[in-house]
Amino acid sequence: MNFDALNVVVATLTILLAVGFLCRKVGIINDVSSKNLSKLILMVGQPAMLVYSMSNAEYTEENVKMAWIMLGLGFVFHGVLAVISFFLAFPYKKNLDEEKISEFSFMFTNCAFIGFPIFEALLGSKGLFMAAFLVFSFNVLLWTWGLAIFARKRKDIKLNIKKVLINFGTVPCIIGFVLYLLKAPSVGFEMPEFISKALGYLTNLCTPISVLITGALIATQSVKRIFCSWKLYYFNIIKLFVLPILVCLISKVLIILIPFEGIEIYATFFTAAAALPAASAVSMMSETYGLDSGYSSLIVGTSSIISVLSMPLTLMLAEFILKL
Repeated sequence: MNFDALNVVVATLTILLAVGFLCRKVGIINDVSSKNLSKLILMVGQPAMLVYSMSNAEYTEENVKMAWIMLGLGFVFHGVLAVISFFLAFPYKKNLDEEKISEFSFMFTNCAFIGFPIFEALLGSKGLFMAAFLVFSFNVLLWTWGLAIFARKRKDIKLNIKKVLINFGTVPCIIGFVLYLLKAPSVGFEMPEFISKALGYLTNLCTPISVLITGALIATQSVKRIFCSWKLYYFNIIKLFVLPILVCLISKVLIILIPFEGIEIYATFFTAAAALPAASAVSMMSETYGLDSGYSSLIVGTSSIISVLSMPLTLMLAEFILKL
């Protein structure tokens, strides 16, 4: 793992969170602008980022093999977290909204907007390529398993197959992967440079705007609710310290049992994925389906702040475990 690059990214994210916080406090960012910026990165930035990270990767047989492996492992990773998350949410049983939001947030991490710069810092361009496939499984399961969590004891929320197949995550992933496969020597397709550059510029919008919005989100919460809730302490300790080490230990066992070439990079990648903060999608889903959006904002905000400190620590410990 490249911890020097990781520390630079973490410091950068910290500054962006602080700037977002101040922008909200002085009125530069408000509810309306925050929602519009969120739409911008969801509907424009994220699709560009996914297409760019896949189609811009170097075409090699190794990468093609990695792509198919990541398609499968992405679903396995989220499936394991789904089972664990169901039990981890038990302390919230007395409050159904908080139980659903916590279970959802244990399972889904911010693998795109915060994840991409982290994966790139740790693994270079290969990390970005792998991350795009993780986002594919994220989006499919977001609108199936994630929606099922929110629909529990509700009759007004139903699975929408159209949203599973056609959304701002899965469609760009499919387009990006097709464009990548077309780069095979037998076809020789290359995206025009002006399109590639435009996608690159749009990609660069995602992390700064997303983190600014998160900082602004934190500024809307009361200090008392942030620091006086045992539920937030429990969530963040489990989410940012326990789960990544658990994923690391599972990965270490698999390395011993299934020692195929290159397995270490997958172990590093998924340990880092587990160390990421809660997905910002939980706020959007909570607001859309009438759950406690204030609590979901606290989950996203506090886990994002703490993660910039916890990630270097947990990943250093994970590296030590993986090298044993």
